[in-house]
Amino acid sequence: MTKEKFLEVLPENFRHEKSFLIKSKLNDFKKLSQLKDSELNTIIKFSSLCTINNLRKIRTIAIFKNELSISPHESYLLLHCGVSSIKSLSILNPHDLKERIGRLERGLRTKTQTKITLSILKDWIKRANQISKFI
Repeated sequence: MTKEKFLEVLPENFRHEKSFLIKSKLNDFKKLSQLKDSELNTIIKFSSLCTINNLRKIRTIAIFKNELSISPHESYLLLHCGVSSIKSLSILNPHDLKERIGRLERGLRTKTQTKITLSILKDWIKRANQISKFI
């Protein structure tokens, strides 16, 4: 996935943040994953249409992409299921996470486009455990 493609796959509700980040040449997921809260606050000062919540979500998606090597779609799914950090993913049970995803799908009355199995979830949690030991 190229740098430009990373921001393009984000949903439309991130349009202001995406346009600002592209104009500022902050479209690399590795750079985005390393942004500090103070830098996010600075972005808000320069672009009043950007929100801190959306910028934090983009940073979290970039962290998941960078650290766990999962797609932005899968990262966004984790966010919607209440998983907002590597640490919070590392303490989850794969069955509970699968249940959360199923609950989200039923609530939205749709199926996710990604094929997420228990073995994939176990792998994500295992990698998150390894990463969280170094944090």
